Amino acid sequence: MTDDLRARAPETAAPAPRGGDAPSAVLPAEEAGHAEILARSQWQLFRRKFLRHKAAMVSIVVLTAIVLAAIFAEQVAPYGFNEINVLDRGIRPTVENQHFFGTDRLGRDYFSRVVFGMRTSLLVGGLVALLSTAVGTVIGAIAGFYRGWVDAILMRMTDLVLILPGLAVLLVAAALLGGGDPIKVGFILAGLIWVQLARIVRGTFLSLREKEYIEAARASGAGDLRIMFRHMLPNSMGPIIVNATLVVATAILIEATLSFLGFGVQPPRPALGALINDGRSAMTTDWWLVVMPGLTLVAICLCVNFIGDGLRDALDPTQQETV
Repeated sequence: MTDDLRARAPETAAPAPRGGDAPSAVLPAEEAGHAEILARSQWQLFRRKFLRHKAAMVSIVVLTAIVLAAIFAEQVAPYGFNEINVLDRGIRPTVENQHFFGTDRLGRDYFSRVVFGMRTSLLVGGLVALLSTAVGTVIGAIAGFYRGWVDAILMRMTDLVLILPGLAVLLVAAALLGGGDPIKVGFILAGLIWVQLARIVRGTFLSLREKEYIEAARASGAGDLRIMFRHMLPNSMGPIIVNATLVVATAILIEATLSFLGFGVQPPRPALGALINDGRSAMTTDWWLVVMPGLTLVAICLCVNFIGDGLRDALDPTQQETV
């Protein structure tokens, strides 16, 4: 019996690897394959959840049409921004002569003025989102990664900006620096809006720096910048993207407020807030001079907010997917 078992043992034993480094060659390939499958499945889950958000899908279509109309305003607008036709003064909204939003008391087509005004509002909103996201991400990442006295200094600076009366600071800055240029207005707004994102990114980095893969990257000799922007930042993109979309709507509303008060983008540059201010004096009779640019402003902000809600729901791992 013993001899029989010894004779069968070589047949049932697993074949030994031929190369000493064969297992180490297989494991990284398997891990890379698992990582690729995981990344693909996460992207597919995000896309599926985002595409099921009906309000976000409708908002993308509407906002795309608005952005394209603003970019190609010269081709979309039937008249120039300051083109005057004395024969068409004070016309109500009508399809006749392509006065879709009516005309003002000088005979200027308000649909054309709103289309050109959308370009300014979207430019300011996009610029503020870009600048505030960059500044807030960098400051929050540095504070959350290094902690200690670096975190204390940066967070005290953030708290100082937060306690400032926002509207008063914006009005003073616009008056001193000159708010007629959309680029200047964008920089002024970005100087106050970055603080919320900085606090969000700081909190995310504080939790991520204790993860095992960060310790492994540090043990492998990776530098601080590589760990921050190669390993930690990609895992923080969810809240950053959502915040950036919401900043666009906030910046557009604040720019319209400044222009309405006379401190933002000023004539002859078109701006939705300035158009609302121009039509305020004739609002009781020529209601469309306020309603049309106001509805356009509301539509832009609603679309951006709905898209932000869709991104937040799709990127939130706690949200369960419904079948």
